[in-house]
Amino acid sequence: MADITGKKIAFLLTDGVEQPELTQPWEEVEKAGATPVLVSPKSDSLTAMKGDWDHADSFDVNVQVKNAKASDYDALVLPGGTVNADTLRIDQDARAFVKQFFEADKPVASICHGPWILIDAGVADGRRMTSYESISTDLRNAGVEWVDQEVVVDGKLVTSRNPGDLDAFCAAFIEQVAAH
Repeated sequence: MADITGKKIAFLLTDGVEQPELTQPWEEVEKAGATPVLVSPKSDSLTAMKGDWDHADSFDVNVQVKNAKASDYDALVLPGGTVNADTLRIDQDARAFVKQFFEADKPVASICHGPWILIDAGVADGRRMTSYESISTDLRNAGVEWVDQEVVVDGKLVTSRNPGDLDAFCAAFIEQVAAH
């Protein structure tokens, strides 16, 4: 595994995040030496999900997205979860935060339904990506070349389909952070 010691990684999420899509990348980022930071529209804590129906653990928010700036971080992770992703994509502060990472040409990783916000942030067009299959049409309609692969790296953007792809997703993202 690549060493990303000293890097600070933003994780943007809210209620309804798919728990393993938060916890496994978070743990891998820590193992690689970086500091993960939970950024959210919420101000206190949020509740993750197991699938779309079952509540899982709660997590404390470190920074509210309205107060967050991409310049404070080296990279961004956008976990999935249907409710999480659908809520974030209509949040103006979340969209602006995501767009800042692309404007600064920093690594971004998004899995499952997470890529939805890339459409609404205006950064999806012309990219090659994957996602959970149910949002593939949305991505194609936004100008994405959608492919059904475990992990897709397009420049500094890393995307994957679902929790079954987490090992490849985490490895590809950490390599991107280490290289930049």
